[in-house]
Parts: sequence; structure tokens; C-alpha cells
Amino acid sequence: MEEYLHPTKFIDSDSPEVIEYAHKHANASMTDREKAIALYLAVRDDISYDPYHIILDPSAISARLTLKRKKGYCVEKSLLLAACGRVWGIPSRLGFSIVQNHLSSEKFVHMLRSDKFVFHGYNEFWLDDKWVKCTPAFNQSLCKIFGTKPLEFDGVHDSIFQEFSPEGKQYMQYIHEYGQFDDLPYDLFVSELKEHYPHLFDEKGIMLTQFND
Repeated sequence: MEEYLHPTKFIDSDSPEVIEYAHKHANASMTDREKAIALYLAVRDDISYDPYHIILDPSAISARLTLKRKKGYCVEKSLLLAACGRVWGIPSRLGFSIVQNHLSSEKFVHMLRSDKFVFHGYNEFWLDDKWVKCTPAFNQSLCKIFGTKPLEFDGVHDSIFQEFSPEGKQYMQYIHEYGQFDDLPYDLFVSELKEHYPHLFDEKGIMLTQFND
């Protein structure tokens, strides 16, 4: 369990900025469950979801930098939430999966040439002697655009993607689970993107600028 409490290369929970942010949104009078909920809501809505600017430079990926940018894709938001949990001594780890997304925009599907999202990131907190999943990716304003409610988190039940709309339309389907990690498995992350979205990279394996910019 210790590996889920310490700062790592990408989950820099010892960053002064991250520590300040974690203390801004939770306090010592709260239970661990209350802290986890408060931190989840903060990261979900303070950091705008932006899947169009995937950063692959490892020196530019961290919880602190996600907080600084105030936007990020699911992996970046998960790094920040895990870091905040560790600031408060709550064991926190990352999970990654492939999901099929029926909710995404035509622009995004066209860019990926697929409705399958590879290496979607989520979080797990150790609360009341069990791991509980939560997904802070989609902020309230984005959910409003798509006409769906943002995911809530009660610290007891897993909170993953909305599988169905209020009308019964399927939103998300989980295709593959990579597992759980104490830090971002950077090499696996990049290799999976290259395997599933080869058109986003040049012949040298560098992500094309039109995707990053």
C-alpha cells in the first residue's frame, strides 16, 4: 500500500502547488471519504477536459503542470486527483482502459479515425478497506453541452463513465482494462497510442503537430 502514498515522477504530490490545492479543497476535520469526494469534485470541474492536446513530452506531464494549465485530458486529470489524495494520506492509484465512446463529437472521432479511446485514465482511492473507482475527466460545463449529467462520486460506489443516457442510449462500453498503477506507465501509454492511432505520428514516431497544437 505504501507505493500508493508516495510522490512519483508524474504524481508529484510533494509539489507545493499541489499541496496548497489539496488543502484548499479539503481539511483535517473531514473523513477520508469526505476528502476524496471534495477533491474529486474540485478536479472534475476546476480542470477543463481537453482531449485535443495530448502531451507526450514526459518533462511536461505531471499533476503540478496539469494544475498550472487548468486543462488536460483524462490522464492528466487523473494524475492531479491521485496527487491530491496522497497529500492527505489517502492511498491513491491510477487505472487505464480502452473505452468505446458513443458520446464523442464527430470532430474527435474523425481525428482518431475511431470511436475507441485508448488509455483512458481514471482513479482509485482506498476508502473503508476497499478500492473505489472514480472518473474526474468530464467537467460540468462539458456534460451540459452533451446533455448529460456529470458523474458524481459518493466514496462508496464506483463512479465510472455514464454507460447510458436518460433515454437509454448507450454512451460508453469498456473494451479492455490495462490494470492499476502507482504512476503513469509512460512507455506503455505511448506505445498504445502509436499502435492504435499510427496516423497521428510521423515516420520517426513523433506526434504530428496538428494534433498537439
